[in-house]
Amino acid sequence: MAMFFDPFRELDRVAQQMLDRQGPRLMPMDLYRDGDHYVLSADLPGIDPGSVDIDVDGQVLTIRAERTVRSDEGVSWITRERASGTFLRQLNLGQGIDTDAISARYENGVLSVLIPISEKAKPRKVEIQHGSEAPAITV
Repeated sequence: MAMFFDPFRELDRVAQQMLDRQGPRLMPMDLYRDGDHYVLSADLPGIDPGSVDIDVDGQVLTIRAERTVRSDEGVSWITRERASGTFLRQLNLGQGIDTDAISARYENGVLSVLIPISEKAKPRKVEIQHGSEAPAITV
């Protein structure tokens, strides 16, 4: 079996493992607006869908997921680059989000969260009244 050894890659991997032990890992994500909602897509390959947890507390959206590693008993690792443990991402939703209507779907290792904009925050036209039907505006 051919093996490729890059000492810099190995050093980076070891350094990353040391840093990873300090807390939850960050999950890469994309966030964009599509019409009347935001779409968040987070990469979580190899994650058990049952371990994914999404909470909304006030205006903070929290996504947690857990990747467990297979037992090390009787295994002689050649390389081990996939991170395991807890993955965490928090977002401040701000104003104008309908937090009661947030929905999520996990498919092919990607978590998609649909975050709708509330009706009050959507752009709207203001009717202009003319002549005597218009209410008086006092300043």
